[in-house]
Amino acid sequence: MTRSWLYPEQQLRRRAQAWAVKLKVNPEQVQIKLLPGKWGSCAPNGVVTLADDLSAKDEDFQDYVIVHELLHLRYRDHGKQFKAMMTALVPNWRELEQQSQHTTDTVDGRRNHERGGVD
Repeated sequence: MTRSWLYPEQQLRRRAQAWAVKLKVNPEQVQIKLLPGKWGSCAPNGVVTLADDLSAKDEDFQDYVIVHELLHLRYRDHGKQFKAMMTALVPNWRELEQQSQHTTDTVDGRRNHERGGVD
């Protein structure tokens, strides 16, 4: 799915679009920008935002964050249905969630702090 001739931002956006099709959700917009303290978020207006440095992480981790945020277009909370869908789509999501909360970010030397995970 990832094409090396694309800029990292474009790769993330394409990955998110591919997952949106699979999940049959339609985000209003997918933004890639600096997100101190977290890897992604989903606003009530349907805008999904992914951290710009998520592209430096492995694809499994990217998928975890993308699927997590896109599922919020369907489920606003982290209830039973949300968790069941996460398990069906990203079986190792619980391990990746632990990784998201304990990963120290040092990409490009811009930051060095603990991430809080995903919203």
